[in-house]
Amino acid sequence: MISVSQKQPALGDTPCADTAAPLTQVAALCTREGKKGTKILLVKSSRGRWILPKGWPMDDRTDAQAAKCEAWEEAGVAKGRIGKTPIGTYLAKKRFDDGRVVPCLVAVYPLAVKSTVDHYPESETRERKWFPVKKAIKRVDETGLKDILRALLS
Repeated sequence: MISVSQKQPALGDTPCADTAAPLTQVAALCTREGKKGTKILLVKSSRGRWILPKGWPMDDRTDAQAAKCEAWEEAGVAKGRIGKTPIGTYLAKKRFDDGRVVPCLVAVYPLAVKSTVDHYPESETRERKWFPVKKAIKRVDETGLKDILRALLS
């Protein structure tokens, strides 16, 4: 689908949003099946928006493995099965603490969650919540991510 080869940029190496080609990030679309249908696990960003657990590709992991690692660090997904290929991509804006904003192409990997834990690396700084698909669509901002979530309804 896409080639994800960029690694996390050093602060001085990140281009400005108005002149840059998109960087690449990887995300986990964490799902579980319940009595009332599919639920999506979202986490709050540092700026208070609901997002998928996501981050930069990692040198020592495949992109799918990196997405699963982000699901562990940001949402406490302890066990689950990650898909080997992305189910879609969407454009997002990465906002750095120093004020820079850069475009990112986010590759989304499906992760069927088997279990979560209460204590995980970012449990003190991130809120997580399971949403029915229709509510998750309303909570996220990016149009492309909304489209990926809508595809789960068909």
